[in-house]
Amino acid sequence: MLKKRDVTEAPILYDLMKHPDVFPYVRHKAYSTDEFYFLTKKTIEAEEQGELISRTIVDEQYNPIGTINLFDIENNAGYLATWIGKDYHGKGYNKLAKDAFFHELFYEINLDAIFIKIRKSNIRSLKAILKIPYVAYGNDRFQEAYEKINIDSQEDPIYDLYVITKDNYFAYQETCKENEQVI
Repeated sequence: MLKKRDVTEAPILYDLMKHPDVFPYVRHKAYSTDEFYFLTKKTIEAEEQGELISRTIVDEQYNPIGTINLFDIENNAGYLATWIGKDYHGKGYNKLAKDAFFHELFYEINLDAIFIKIRKSNIRSLKAILKIPYVAYGNDRFQEAYEKINIDSQEDPIYDLYVITKDNYFAYQETCKENEQVI
């Protein structure tokens, strides 16, 4: 479901990203195929320098359908950003991609936490995050991070903060293993 980013997939991903149901929620927007190609190249270089982690989400035929990324990595934690092309919404790819990415981040890379900032008006993302059983509401527990993501808000905060800690993720995985053994 995931693969390392590749500049050759830029035209396909750009066509998926520019859909009006997707584009407003993409963190690094591109306004042309050339600009998306450049952003993809920069993303690959930034990953090589340890600044972020980025993967392409693929379907069963290994066609690129979106991206999943961890940005702003600091103190063994970073911010999740995911988008999937409109034609692939509601087909389970988001969950599969997140499961694979979280496994890589916690088991292989050994991160401590994944932060997710969600615009309060983004109902699709709010519904998706609440489906993850090991996610926690982070506005109070991680007050400094919450304030940081809303620093430019003039009045009310625009974003809510959610967090997936390694401990919560591992505890959930362990519970799943125990339940499998009981059956």
